[in-house]
Amino acid sequence: MTDERRLVKVSKYLAKHLRHQPERIGIELDARGWVEVDALLAAAAAHGFPISPEELEQVVAGNDKRRYAIEDGRIRASQGHSVPVELDLPVAEPPAFLYHGTVAGNVAAIRAEGLRPMGRHHVHLSPDRETATRVGSRRGRPVVLAVDAAAMHAAGHEFHLSANGVWLVGHVPPSFIRFPG
Repeated sequence: MTDERRLVKVSKYLAKHLRHQPERIGIELDARGWVEVDALLAAAAAHGFPISPEELEQVVAGNDKRRYAIEDGRIRASQGHSVPVELDLPVAEPPAFLYHGTVAGNVAAIRAEGLRPMGRHHVHLSPDRETATRVGSRRGRPVVLAVDAAAMHAAGHEFHLSANGVWLVGHVPPSFIRFPG
């Protein structure tokens, strides 16, 4: 059994190279974000970060956020890419409300512009307040915003549901956001 600190390092390494900088280790993601597992493991080893197949399997299977998927000898990140990929996720009808965790320093910009994807392809929304609170707390004291997803959907905004339960949308205009207080 690999220790937890090592698995966290492997997970962060995968996120960096499967979501943001595959070229840094010489791998190329296909149009849908997939790369052969063998190619990933060989590239990681060649760049000084060897990952065993067992470690890879532990990270993929044990990640509570299901950040990665393995199919047919290939691996990809479930969402969160800053490199161009088409995850080919079906359009889905969202629940009435979804949630977004942020910090107080971002609220003024969100009030003015809404939620934007920033360096990613989509805005990420959580299905419940607890998850949004955890997401927001990664950058400080969390502020949880409620998004009127039903009204957005009725207005023609497309939502997608990733394999790990994160809801994705291109932009959330301020008029659909309920701010605390």
